[in-house]
Amino acid sequence: MHTNIFHIVLSAFFLTIGIAKTNAQELNNRSLKAPITKSADTTKINLKDIAKIGDTVKTDSVKPKKPILESKIKYKAQKYAKIDQKRKLITLYDKAELYYDDIELKSGIIVFNYDKNEVYAGRIKDSTGSYTQFPIFKQGSNVVEPDSIRFNYKTKKALVWNSRTEQGEFKVKAEISKRVNDSVYFLKGARFTTATDIENPEYYFRTSRLKFVPGKKVVTGLTNMVIADVPTPLALPFAFFPMTEESQSGLIIPTFNDTNTRGYSLQNGGYYLALSKYYDLAILGDYYTNGSYALRFESSYAQRYKFRGNFNFRFENLISSERGFPDYSKTNIYNIQWSHSQDGKANPNGRFSASVNFGSSQYFRQSASQLNIGSSLNNNLSSSISYSRTFNSVPQVNMSIAATHSQNTNNESINMTLPTMQVNVDRIFPFAPEGDGLKKGLIKNINLQYTLRGQNSIATTDSLFFKPQMFKDAKVGFQHSIPLSTNFKLFKYFSATTSVNYNEVWYLKTIRKSFDAQTNSQVVTDVNKFDAFRTYSFSSSLGTTIYGTFKFGDNKKVQAIRHVMRPSVSYSYTPSFKQYYDTYASDGSGRMSEYTRFEQGIFGAPGKNISNNVGFSLSNNFEAKVRDRDTTKVEPKKIILLNNLNFSTAYDITADSLRWAPLRVSGGTNLFNQKMNVNFGMTLNPYALDNSGRTIDKFNIDNGGSLFRMTSANMTLNYSLSSQDGQQANKKDKNEQGVRNGGRDDDLFGTNTDFSDRRQTQFGKNDEEDNFKGFYKYDLPWDINFAYQLTYTNIKREKQISGNSIMVSLNATPAPKWKVGVSSGYDFVQQGVTFTQFRFERDLLSWRMDFSWTPFGTNTFWSFFIGIKSSVLSDIKWDKRSIPDRVLR
Repeated sequence: MHTNIFHIVLSAFFLTIGIAKTNAQELNNRSLKAPITKSADTTKINLKDIAKIGDTVKTDSVKPKKPILESKIKYKAQKYAKIDQKRKLITLYDKAELYYDDIELKSGIIVFNYDKNEVYAGRIKDSTGSYTQFPIFKQGSNVVEPDSIRFNYKTKKALVWNSRTEQGEFKVKAEISKRVNDSVYFLKGARFTTATDIENPEYYFRTSRLKFVPGKKVVTGLTNMVIADVPTPLALPFAFFPMTEESQSGLIIPTFNDTNTRGYSLQNGGYYLALSKYYDLAILGDYYTNGSYALRFESSYAQRYKFRGNFNFRFENLISSERGFPDYSKTNIYNIQWSHSQDGKANPNGRFSASVNFGSSQYFRQSASQLNIGSSLNNNLSSSISYSRTFNSVPQVNMSIAATHSQNTNNESINMTLPTMQVNVDRIFPFAPEGDGLKKGLIKNINLQYTLRGQNSIATTDSLFFKPQMFKDAKVGFQHSIPLSTNFKLFKYFSATTSVNYNEVWYLKTIRKSFDAQTNSQVVTDVNKFDAFRTYSFSSSLGTTIYGTFKFGDNKKVQAIRHVMRPSVSYSYTPSFKQYYDTYASDGSGRMSEYTRFEQGIFGAPGKNISNNVGFSLSNNFEAKVRDRDTTKVEPKKIILLNNLNFSTAYDITADSLRWAPLRVSGGTNLFNQKMNVNFGMTLNPYALDNSGRTIDKFNIDNGGSLFRMTSANMTLNYSLSSQDGQQANKKDKNEQGVRNGGRDDDLFGTNTDFSDRRQTQFGKNDEEDNFKGFYKYDLPWDINFAYQLTYTNIKREKQISGNSIMVSLNATPAPKWKVGVSSGYDFVQQGVTFTQFRFERDLLSWRMDFSWTPFGTNTFWSFFIGIKSSVLSDIKWDKRSIPDRVLR
């Protein structure tokens, strides 16, 4: 009986108004046959099928009205679904859910008034009297979580009490919200924030009136900023916030600062252009009251599964002091950076990449837009743009075209190749049977390759860059190389290799030397015509591997030591190519000197003397097997005692004197559970010195000295440790921008600070990683980087420590959300403290506060920043700093 009544009510509710009247019995019978699907907790009603239930008369002069509901409806509840036919209400209680069109509604209680076309949803009380199961109203991608809601599904209007919604990085809560339609909301007594907890935010903006267009904008009336529930005097008469997941163009608010040498300034103001979903452009600028200014253009671009990159151009016109003063100076500096990487799947046979960093040699030392000590101390800038392609022929051919750039920032010299072309033909085995994968023996292993390298080389300076003289001095050349080699086993235990190398070099410009009697000087004349030379050489080597194991017993802590030796002997011979040498009168006396017209070529010149050398080398490796502290382990633990210990020297057969080359010793190992890296090297000369410090053809031991004379030695130590399970501090994000600028990827020279974006942490990792549970945590995260360098020089009996310095960086978290760090060092030769920086940072949840201080040196500097981390409100900040004046003190 209850089922019949339930079906009758649903039929009356969902039938269209234009259905003809029928008697009650017939309606009841047809309603029982209505296609209703029902499960344990869900009822689905198909309106099209229900509309088929009507009068037997097919035609009617009265047009049927539109259905009450224009889509399917689906609902369920855990406790009950009660129908009040008299009041025309359907009540769903406890974990109630209702789905209609694109609307989803979940709540503790839902009341459906199908007479007024309204839905009411609210919370319910649990057994303790607390409110639970707050409504969740979702339409499309918009979600509202109120205390209660009243919604008219026909007009699409709604009233919402204590609504909570999230739009991008914004979280909005309002006392009363009025939904006009699916695209406009009016809110009263609203507050919005980027804090995680909307109920108890650390800050929010309070406004009495707010218009909210989901996915587009938020417009407010009088807006007041509240911090820790305390209203601040910071207020705006109105505010506008764009709300979209796509990038939007807009102004970038500058920051105000003052300096000793350039006066007051507005920095990092400009405009952001969201040109496309694939690329953007930010135009930033600085202006100082003494006339200095700076411009920066920063663009990023990406296309999924194809490529990504960014481009930065920076120009600064820096004026120090005032015109007429002795310390007045004016400098124009610039820097261009371009990074491009291609997805490996985009084109498996072709690849394009770029890593560009060039500009004024003094840019990173004088720039006022960023602070990067590692980059300012760097002596070299480098760039590379390359395209490579593989041709899947037989044999395979690889071709690459590249443009390179290297720049010494000390002497301001620039070397470029525009471009370099290289073609490599894969290795060919002419005597190996076709399809024979395993090639053994002297004959089968004979192989040859072909390499063509063409290069246009330019050497210039900062002052001549992109001027006609720069291109006039360019050198062009082509080099053809054909190595013919083989390898084989000798006496079962020895590996032998033999190769013959043929080289042919083409030049488009050579030189001619002569003597000018009028000026009494040597004259070098360029000869612009094609010329070439050809050389060949022979080389071979013989080596083996010797294993030795010293066992001490399985019951010993050190069970065994393994020693691996790899001795090798090599021989190389290059004949004399005197046919490429000419003579000229080098002075007025008629004395003749030899020269080669190819001596200024980019691929070198043919050798005049015979080279006939025998080389000797020995590499060593030491490992130990020790009993593991873990008694459950069956196998012993392997420990590397010495990664490598190498000895190398050479003997010149054709030399008249000083036939033995100095003995070079180098080695390296890891200590303290692979946490400390140690590298060392030394040069030992077997020959003695005369009283003037020149090397003579007499062994040092025959001159009353030792067997070898140590002329130089060096040692470096690097130690990196973290509190994270005792592992190396490699979880910390590397300073990628610092490396791109030419600096270091660690913080031994401090951190890289870009004044245009201060929202990033100084400590190289996300603040969210430090999730403290409660107020106190006994574990205090820390990491330490340590570097030590020692250099000894004794070329002419000076016995001098030419380099002796130590650098340390330490970062720690002494309390929840607090981070401190220091970078410093000491130079024992110069007897002074090296670059020192102190770093402090406080994570204020939605905000970040930091302080950086360099107390002394040429880069004396301090900065203080506090601001909102969210990109939407990144202009709400306080950024104060002193620009390094870089004046020697």
